[in-house]
Amino acid sequence: MHVAVTTHPTAAWTAQQLREAFPCDEAPRYLIRDRDLAFAAVHATAEAMAITQVLTAPRSPWQNGVIERFIGSVRRECLDHVIIFNANGLQRILKSYMEYYNDVSYCPTSLCA
Repeated sequence: MHVAVTTHPTAAWTAQQLREAFPCDEAPRYLIRDRDLAFAAVHATAEAMAITQVLTAPRSPWQNGVIERFIGSVRRECLDHVIIFNANGLQRILKSYMEYYNDVSYCPTSLCA
């Protein structure tokens, strides 16, 4: 999992995060994304990485339920219980939460033993 934090996300920054999230030849086959302007430079980057982009309909967050559930979990289980002072602190907390979310919180009991 890749976590990055910035106060001013730009299209170029978002495209760079896509490249960093999938180094080498590990890119996913599909990328589900919305129509936010921050993804303007992602289109060319995704095409260069041979990723097929699937755009959600405007104002339709239910079309990407997986990320909506994850964002809700981060807010309820993590960010509602801490005070963030700076970007480094937020990134550290999010990385820690990602480890918890992926390894402990939602791991079936038979796989965690």
